[in-house]
Amino acid sequence: MAHTGHLYVISAPSGAGKTSLVKALLEARPQLAVSVSHTTRTPRPYEVEGRDYHFVDAARFRDLVAAGAFLEHARVFDNDYGTAREQVAAKRAAGRDVLLEIDWQGARQIRAAVPECISIFILPPSRAALEVRLRARRTDSDAVIARRLADAAADMSHCLEFDYAVINDRFDEAVRDLQAIIDGQGQGLQAGRAELQARLQALVA
Repeated sequence: MAHTGHLYVISAPSGAGKTSLVKALLEARPQLAVSVSHTTRTPRPYEVEGRDYHFVDAARFRDLVAAGAFLEHARVFDNDYGTAREQVAAKRAAGRDVLLEIDWQGARQIRAAVPECISIFILPPSRAALEVRLRARRTDSDAVIARRLADAAADMSHCLEFDYAVINDRFDEAVRDLQAIIDGQGQGLQAGRAELQARLQALVA
């Protein structure tokens, strides 16, 4: 009988580099299965249906919520996101470790529904670095960037709810930190570690 796979939850404020880190992590640990979220957001030019997200309209999303189809769902930046319950359960039952990329609200719901999950929060090295990364995307207006920066501080205030925290300062080092956590060797990367406190205070101030 196959063992039940682990469930890893990764969250970050917008612009912290989560998507790039997860992509590198999956290349290094190809045995990880990714749960593809449903969203009402408009696809970006490079996004592919079924690979990046399952893109649905608001009415379909409401139907899925009503049917209890989501393990978690949340509204982020005027769009809805949800994690399909059956998709995650099937992969874990088959012995696959599953990775979820979701916001802190969704992570809180997952921790309540699946207490044994392992949660990781990704932090930028500074608020200035976060703004540089958001502007480098060239996908958002100044107004949207300002809103994302304001919301980022609120997001980062939830870091201590997570099991682990990884600082995305040097990319390769952050990827190694994520691999260590996945490999069960995340000692020293706990979210509540003493040396993180001053940096976290500066990020959320």
